[in-house]
Amino acid sequence: MPSNNIAPLPGDQEEASPVRPLSAEEARRVREQIPQVSPWWVVAGQAGVGFVAALVAWALTGKQNVGWSVAYGALAVVVPAAVFARGLTGKFSSLNAGSAAVGFLLWEMVKIALTFAMLAMASRLVAGLSWPALLVGLVLAMKVYWVALAFARRPKTIKS
Repeated sequence: MPSNNIAPLPGDQEEASPVRPLSAEEARRVREQIPQVSPWWVVAGQAGVGFVAALVAWALTGKQNVGWSVAYGALAVVVPAAVFARGLTGKFSSLNAGSAAVGFLLWEMVKIALTFAMLAMASRLVAGLSWPALLVGLVLAMKVYWVALAFARRPKTIKS
């Protein structure tokens, strides 16, 4: 007889479920195989890439406003990402799976709203704003997520 409360369809054969719960040891081994990336490592990487990109843009063009535009574009990614990381690492984010999911969605909406607000204020905050340069800084800072995953801790091999 099946262990769940769903009645089998007519003609279904009773079979053993292919899914079984993991033991504590098996769950620990699975967690060790998944690369962990700290959100603060990603935020720091985004800030570093934004700073370097702004200096390079300023040096290549000789225009201070281009450097500030690239920096502000990166800042429009870094500040919301820092708020998001702080929200996800708070004490309520890991109470249970439900609060973690709701917290993730809530902080993601806050991050998106803050990014849009910063972009809307860009022309008022950066003198002589160059939108293409701002977009370069924005895209470079966003791509740090992929770089952080590339340099994440590698999974350990399973020894049987």
